Amino acid sequence: MTRLRWTAALTALLVLVPAVVLLRWPRPRAQGLERLLGQAALMQSFPASPQRPVPALWSQRLGPALARNVWQQQRRVWWQFWGRDGDGGAYLAFPAHTLPPALTAGATSGLPPHSLRVDDLVVVAADPLSQQLLQDQLRLAQRQRRGLEQRCLLRLQQEQAVFWAPLGLGVMAGPMAPLLQRFQEGCLSLRLEGASLGLTGEASAASGLLSAPGRPQPAPPLPPLPADLLLEWRGPVLDALVQGLLSRQLIREPLAARYGIGDGQLTLLRRVPFVLRVRPLAQGPFQAGLEVQLHVSGECRPWTQLLDGLVAPLEAQGLAATRTGSAALPAISWRREDGLVVGGWRWVLAASGEPQLLLYLGPEPPLANFAATLANPTLAAPTPSLGLPGSAGATVLRARPQALARLGLLPPELPELVQQAAQLDLVAMHAASGAGVLGSPLSQLTGQLQLQLRSQRPPVAR
Repeated sequence: MTRLRWTAALTALLVLVPAVVLLRWPRPRAQGLERLLGQAALMQSFPASPQRPVPALWSQRLGPALARNVWQQQRRVWWQFWGRDGDGGAYLAFPAHTLPPALTAGATSGLPPHSLRVDDLVVVAADPLSQQLLQDQLRLAQRQRRGLEQRCLLRLQQEQAVFWAPLGLGVMAGPMAPLLQRFQEGCLSLRLEGASLGLTGEASAASGLLSAPGRPQPAPPLPPLPADLLLEWRGPVLDALVQGLLSRQLIREPLAARYGIGDGQLTLLRRVPFVLRVRPLAQGPFQAGLEVQLHVSGECRPWTQLLDGLVAPLEAQGLAATRTGSAALPAISWRREDGLVVGGWRWVLAASGEPQLLLYLGPEPPLANFAATLANPTLAAPTPSLGLPGSAGATVLRARPQALARLGLLPPELPELVQQAAQLDLVAMHAASGAGVLGSPLSQLTGQLQLQLRSQRPPVAR
């Protein structure tokens, strides 16, 4: 009995003492960051590096002298973010305890100009209007961050990371935003690895997703992007690419009225695996050609009927059709009145014998390029084998951002770091619900960005 009492007392001691310590000395945490996350369209976290020069944003918001003083006191993480109102410049946020005592000891008016205290953080705005706007929004009741947002919050508190909300993605992606419907809100952890930036995170097709996290996977090695491509995007279903476009009535109605593409045809399109490519063109009126390869399996008649229904509407717009190919594998190209080919489609057979459909905008791509792709099993598969569980539900993007930006084919609001990168590789792992349909709206993201670095400083976006 005595031994039992000693065991019970020792167990209570082991449980209670750590609890008391945690209550009296809680683990340091950026409590104010959760409130700021609800107001951010885009937020970035950066590790403290007081041995490096003061960032331009610090000098702009605090003035050179105070910025240098506070910068030298940073030991953990600091943040910059843009508000969800869509106006104003970037906000600077850092731990309040790093301010000089003369400022923190006084009232709110003792803070730097255009700044406010948000729990344990100081936030400095670009101007008085931005300061007042943020202050008013923070007074409103806010919901607790859960699910994806909570996991993104932890990334921002602990490491170099970036978080985006739907508005932030829309501003950065511009006209490309409807193609990124599955990645409306999310975050990425960033790791500088020599001349490349490692990317790991997750994204959701909806804001405020409560889904549990998927099992993180290492970034798989991808084959090099061929020299004659600017971009290649592969996915298990075309719906992952076009759902943002087809959800708009302004697009669906003309498709049905002018081209006869109704709900049945859209269902057919949504379920097919795809490969989208952008090729540079050295001559002619087009800077680049666009190709979409559809992995059509099974009955081809519905696809033939869909394509036949496009002929009359295109001819009514003044385009002339040139038919080539064979009865089994027909092809058609469309020319303007001046004889310039502006697009078309052709049927081909993959190495497996299954039919594939190639649609293109611009001049007709050389058949040799397409034949070489079909002969390579790794490249021919709509979603290449990644050697990972569930890789059949992966979307793979490979692009040359610097080359695309040089041609004016990238949204200008994308961070300069991305626009100057030699290559971007990104894999999004999706959960599938069967029949080629993507299940969970959550995607696990891995990849890398090959940088053009002048130094090994932590990358900071514009």
